[in-house]
Amino acid sequence: MGDMQKTAAKNKTMTTRTMAYTAMGAVVMVLCSWITVPGPVPFTLQTFAVFALCGLLGGKAATAAVGLYILLGAVGLPVYAGFQGGFGVLVGMLGGYILGFLMMTLVYWLVTGLFGHKMIVSAAGMLLGLLVCYAFGTAWFMVVYTGSKGSISLAATLGKCVIPFILPDLLKMGIALAVVKRAAPALNLQKN
Repeated sequence: MGDMQKTAAKNKTMTTRTMAYTAMGAVVMVLCSWITVPGPVPFTLQTFAVFALCGLLGGKAATAAVGLYILLGAVGLPVYAGFQGGFGVLVGMLGGYILGFLMMTLVYWLVTGLFGHKMIVSAAGMLLGLLVCYAFGTAWFMVVYTGSKGSISLAATLGKCVIPFILPDLLKMGIALAVVKRAAPALNLQKN
């Protein structure tokens, strides 16, 4: 009986720890959304946060953290890029990319669930998740743009919403993988 109680207590501790890291992950998403890196095409650190959360917390907890972040913004808190918030942002032209962050975590969760948590698998899960985010966000942008401003071509959308962000996103992914390699052992989380 004593071993069962110790195991239950250990599982509860890990659950509590995972919930705490999930909440902190949502805060990291908010902070990274507010940081804008200037340049010819300014960008935020949102995708870095998603990559780092996936690698550090695992797919399940990262999905919960990003879901919480999206929910906080949907109810009106200014957690999105540019200190924006509200349901209108989610249904706006760039809302597909915000929802795409959740898809990134789900893809990562699926890939690592099937193939394990080796660094190459994590990198592949992150890259595949990013491609899904781009595809979903681009389709969403085109639908909303067409409905409000008129027709826009796929080439124009990619030129505006994807191509300028590919290199910065790949750099963010590389940095996130380096952070994960260093920090993951210290967090001692059960990834799933």
